[in-house]
Amino acid sequence: MSIKVVVSMDVKDFESFGKVFNGEGAKNARESVGLMAQAHKNLDDPSNAVVIGTAPSKEAFIGFLTTPEQAERMKSAGVVSKPTVTFLEN
Repeated sequence: MSIKVVVSMDVKDFESFGKVFNGEGAKNARESVGLMAQAHKNLDDPSNAVVIGTAPSKEAFIGFLTTPEQAERMKSAGVVSKPTVTFLEN
């Protein structure tokens, strides 16, 4: 059973963040562990990116998020805050 994941983080520039997030490397990395996600700009705070997606499990998502490769992708995307992660189930 998959879960919903909502991730909120501050970014230097949402357009730059989106280019990295939607790039082939990031997409392939997410797909390789079963993550599906879309990035959204917070209308009330344009420097806040919110990613909404699904993951196979909480453990799978945490495993993905804590890899050195993901840390580097987030850095190159201009993430400037620690992500706030919310896990949801039906």
